[in-house]
Amino acid sequence: MRKPLLLVQIALVVPAIAADLPIREVILYKHGVGYFERAGELRAGETARLDFKASDMNDVLKSLTIVDRSGGMIGGVRYDAADPLEKRLQDFPFALDREASLAAFLDQMKGARLELRLGSDTVAGTIVSARTSKPDEKIPERETVVLLTDSGEIRTFDLGAASSAKLSDPKLQALLRDYLTVLSGARSKDRRSVYIDAGATAAGAAARQLSASYMTPSAVWKSSYRLIFGAQGEPTLEGWAIVDNTSGEDWSNVKLSVVSGRPISFITQLYEPRYVTRPMAELAENRAVAPVVLQGGIGVPIAPPAAARLFAPPPAQAREALADNFLKSELDQASSIAPAMDTRDLGELFEYSFSGPVSVKQGESAMLPFLQQKVNTRKLLIYMESFGLHPMNAAEISNSTGKTLDGGPITVYDANAYAGEALVETLKAGDKRLITYGVDLGARVTTAFDSSRANLREIHFARGTLTTRNAIEETKTYTIKNVDPRRKTVIIEHKQRPGYKLLDLKPSETTADAYRFEVTVGGSATEAFAVREERVYDQTISVSNITPDQIATFLQNRALSDAARRQLETIAQKKREIAANDGQLRQVQADLANLTQDEERQRKNIESLRNVAAQQDLVQQYARQLAAAEVKLAGLRDQQSDLQRKKTALEGELNGLIEKAEF
Repeated sequence: MRKPLLLVQIALVVPAIAADLPIREVILYKHGVGYFERAGELRAGETARLDFKASDMNDVLKSLTIVDRSGGMIGGVRYDAADPLEKRLQDFPFALDREASLAAFLDQMKGARLELRLGSDTVAGTIVSARTSKPDEKIPERETVVLLTDSGEIRTFDLGAASSAKLSDPKLQALLRDYLTVLSGARSKDRRSVYIDAGATAAGAAARQLSASYMTPSAVWKSSYRLIFGAQGEPTLEGWAIVDNTSGEDWSNVKLSVVSGRPISFITQLYEPRYVTRPMAELAENRAVAPVVLQGGIGVPIAPPAAARLFAPPPAQAREALADNFLKSELDQASSIAPAMDTRDLGELFEYSFSGPVSVKQGESAMLPFLQQKVNTRKLLIYMESFGLHPMNAAEISNSTGKTLDGGPITVYDANAYAGEALVETLKAGDKRLITYGVDLGARVTTAFDSSRANLREIHFARGTLTTRNAIEETKTYTIKNVDPRRKTVIIEHKQRPGYKLLDLKPSETTADAYRFEVTVGGSATEAFAVREERVYDQTISVSNITPDQIATFLQNRALSDAARRQLETIAQKKREIAANDGQLRQVQADLANLTQDEERQRKNIESLRNVAAQQDLVQQYARQLAAAEVKLAGLRDQQSDLQRKKTALEGELNGLIEKAEF
């Protein structure tokens, strides 16, 4: 009868002693990783074993830190390889199939020394072969091994009669142990083990205190707040930390901390083996000559794309409160909690460490209080045009807690009722933030542009170019109507516009893209609030292309100096002279054109009457008129020449004035 291979495994493999190190400390962050510290005692000869998800191994190998608190040295760290099972087994000199028999295994070990216990006797020899035979259906399957015994005999032994079998070579024993360990570890495809081999202990130490810390992917912790406005006194702010245990094992009485902030974290492929393909090297004279393929040209190098700008996302808008969903309980009182924690700054991070031990089972979550303090908070309204007609109920929270408040949702309770919800970004100690949690239906805000006016501020002239500095003033008026009998404070958020600056007003606060103005409106009253802004811009004009009337407009500007005014007046006068000369020149040219047309008509009349009887007197009359026109044409041409010469002279004088002028 065939002996199960499992019995052979038990006979040949001695399991290693592995000790578990329980989790003692957990620190959760906001960027997807958690810090875990395990600690415990290792007795002499023990190996610490830590189990992880296969997907966590990269982070474990990147961050694993081991400390022997007994003063000893760590001998080394081993872990399950990431290679596929087939690749890990292919280097062994034997293979065990699913249906492999003991005979099939021993047949692969030909030449190895084997010891068999048969009853009270032990036989030993070198394996020649082994096989499984079944000559008849009625005869049970039989496994046999052929050994070359120490006496030189070649004998066949029935493996079914042997109570144990042992490979005498320690190296083969170790190979078989490693082979079976690989097979055993492959049964859990999602778990990988890390083994810590302890080195020599300090003198006289029988056991050692070992701790191992590492970072692994973890669910981020969440913040949840309650802002409670009581009947009197400062409001109370409660903070709760929501943690999820997705580590794969229970947290029992661990030291738990949560950290606000987002340090940089990334995944580096350290777990998967890397293989490098080495080049073949041989003498050139031993290689055949191959054709060379040259790459085609692709033109000038292409510049890499510019890096994308990162824009921080705007804070999420608060959800609209359900006006008629009130909680008529004692909501103006804080929860009966006693948050006991230690806090500390970690550079740009902030840590909340719970003072007492915390227990959270695998797959469960917990809400843990980390804050209950009075905070400097005032109620007001805030208005932006994107809100529509009504402003929003808001609260200005000044972080007077001395701690960093992690970002999260805030549920607001006011006057024994649910008032709404808000979102807040991470708030450093001493900083303040506005939150909106509802719509105030008792106030309305309208906006209107009341005026727009352009002013000329400065005029400069150089190298024939006139540069003017202009200013446009615009006024936007916010009209706030308060229909409630109580006074209200409204913060108007006025968007910043590129190129515009405020006139007269100073905002109570400025954001990255808006000004905030604080306005108080009396009960059942209306208040108008005007915001004046100015945009200054430059404009350049070539003086040679403008008219004297346009220059006259600039001369009216009071910012112009007397010297500049005289220079512009001289240029304007010269342009008037040129304009007058051009007018005369155009008139002479028109007269020349008309007179030339008259001459042409007279010549045609003379030509048509020349051969007609009794028309000679008329022909002579036309001839005299034509002669007089010729005299007049000569005078007009002389006048045209004089005007053209004058035009050239005047333009030269104007160019000289323009070149010399500067202010």
